[in-house]
Amino acid sequence: MAISRRWWAFERGTLWVMDLAGISAPARSLPRIAAVFSEVQRESAGVLTVAMGLPDPALVLRRFAAGRRCFAAWVEGQIAAYGWVSWAVECIGELEREFHMLPGEAYIWDCATLPPYRRRGLYGALLSFMTAELRREGVQRIWIGSSLTNRFSIRGFARAGFHPVIRLLYVRLARLTFLWINRYPHAPDALVAAAQRALLAPHERAWGAFALGYREAIPLPACA
Repeated sequence: MAISRRWWAFERGTLWVMDLAGISAPARSLPRIAAVFSEVQRESAGVLTVAMGLPDPALVLRRFAAGRRCFAAWVEGQIAAYGWVSWAVECIGELEREFHMLPGEAYIWDCATLPPYRRRGLYGALLSFMTAELRREGVQRIWIGSSLTNRFSIRGFARAGFHPVIRLLYVRLARLTFLWINRYPHAPDALVAAAQRALLAPHERAWGAFALGYREAIPLPACA
């Protein structure tokens, strides 16, 4: 997701995690509608393009070419919900930064349920399917985030077995940036530190829960 070109930015978000190492799999969240869950292959880029409301498949094909993967819930042969997964580094456009992961970590992002299929439990069920597949492949930690105002997404996180780590506030005025990280109660210190490490931009310096920076025209390849 590309970053904003405006002279200001403001976002309130939340970051959740599922640690898979050494724990039993959470109970699967089930939809309230008959659905088939699977990974979307490159050959279905056209169908996915339509589901995402894009004018052409260029963005979808670029994502596949970069190693990103997409999973979907299918209802009567049509994509009803989808979600993308990345490794190593991904762009969080709303926060104007890259999210850096360690080996064994994955980040789920750009998820949506198409309007006719909403409020059927598809989102939580899709996340359950995705996390089960990633666990089977050896992924040890999965991150997922949302705007704090998106209560439906946050509800889906909880249903799928994710746990809250931090809330954050991001503000930019021209080139001056401010990031405030507020931990959730009971979030382990190690996970809070891992979230801060993944989110902190090269131009920012942290003082406890706060980070300040002056953003130059630093290229962010994942946000291109």
